[in-house]
Amino acid sequence: MSISTVIAITYLVSAALFILGLKRLSHPETAPGGNRMAAVGMLLAVAATLLDEKILSFTWIVIGVLVGGLIGTVMARTVKMTAMPEMVAVFNGFGGAASGLVAVAEFLRISGSGETMAADAGVSIMAGTIIGTVTFSGSLIAFGKLQGSVTGNPVQNAGLRLLAIALGLGVLGAAGYLIMAEIDPRVYWGLVGAALILGVLFVIAIGGGDMPVVVALLNSYSGLAASAAGFVLGNNALIISGALVGASGLILTSIMCRAMNRSLSNVLFSAFGSATAAGSSADDGDKVATPIEAEDTAMILAYANQVVFVPGYGLAVAQAQHKIRELADLLTARGVSVRYCVHPVAGRMPGHMNVLLAEANVPYDQLCEPDDVNPDMENIDVTVVVGANDVVNPLARDDASSPIAGMPIIECDRAKSCIVIKRSLSAGYAGIDNPLFYKSNNRMFFGDAADALGRIAEEVKEL
Repeated sequence: MSISTVIAITYLVSAALFILGLKRLSHPETAPGGNRMAAVGMLLAVAATLLDEKILSFTWIVIGVLVGGLIGTVMARTVKMTAMPEMVAVFNGFGGAASGLVAVAEFLRISGSGETMAADAGVSIMAGTIIGTVTFSGSLIAFGKLQGSVTGNPVQNAGLRLLAIALGLGVLGAAGYLIMAEIDPRVYWGLVGAALILGVLFVIAIGGGDMPVVVALLNSYSGLAASAAGFVLGNNALIISGALVGASGLILTSIMCRAMNRSLSNVLFSAFGSATAAGSSADDGDKVATPIEAEDTAMILAYANQVVFVPGYGLAVAQAQHKIRELADLLTARGVSVRYCVHPVAGRMPGHMNVLLAEANVPYDQLCEPDDVNPDMENIDVTVVVGANDVVNPLARDDASSPIAGMPIIECDRAKSCIVIKRSLSAGYAGIDNPLFYKSNNRMFFGDAADALGRIAEEVKEL
């Protein structure tokens, strides 16, 4: 059996492991095994690539493994869970950059050798260049918005829209010229620069509240860029794995949009999520939020029959996932039925709350979605909102003029009682007030989520 046949079979096995591993990621109980299965597939793909006779030197490969491994280890051990969305955005950007650099290298090789660029190779190179560079610059802006170094407000006006349209047409025109007419490095570098600016304009025009959707979409773009790089290199494993990432990213983007009851075009072009979004038509008269302390909160929770915790980004900021698990365990020991209702867009990246709760080993059977809770909300004794805001805002249901109108929410205002743990009455990503805070059946526990949950847990122990 020739080495080329061994490589082809190895790529096929690795692709099968990718698909099976991805399938197993669909359920928390099988996800660890699926992750290991996909990792083995990647190991096989890397081994097959290193066996390829096209490899010129292992020196740079070893250097890359050492440097990349060191950076990855440091990031994995030092990045806080609250910064995980930013890290995912950076990873998307690096993935796009890597794929784009593959396309750049192949273009430079062809232009330097004087070869004629075949149409199929040209399409692959241009696709890898455009998608990779747009993903890279767009992900950097998404990182900045998530971190707060770039304004969370949508930055857009007629001039920027026209510039984006002009750049988009220019990029497509340059790509067509390079494929069909002449290999001109000056035109190519102009295309790269225009694509980088286009990525910036694409993301900077979207509000901070929509970053979970943007992160999912950029993840899809990084997969498509990798697939294009696979066509450039003629690497089947890269083509398949990139296609899997691209497809799964698009599916996740669709899920996130449905969870917000909005179309993708609305997310990308409506400027939702601005910190200066227009206020709602809610009553602007006297609004009084009723505070509550740890002792009274503990009494309410300890003698309830059903309690539903609703985690939000405040839970991540306070690193309170272990505290909420401790409190839930205390309540369960007293015979209280405890569930965690997780909204699909809670947090700052897809699945953010699920990751936090999994880190605290929250039992999977205690997790539920809004559709599981809302129909029976009137029978729930207490909902405890921990750092969430827009995903429990009744204006989405009651006010057609609200920026979040139509977004499915967790209807905590309909429960027998609600307790919101939050540092203040400040607005969420959508930049609008939350009438839930002033409802007669709601109490506000002001403070850091970890400290608040810890104090409540101590009081429950004393009962």
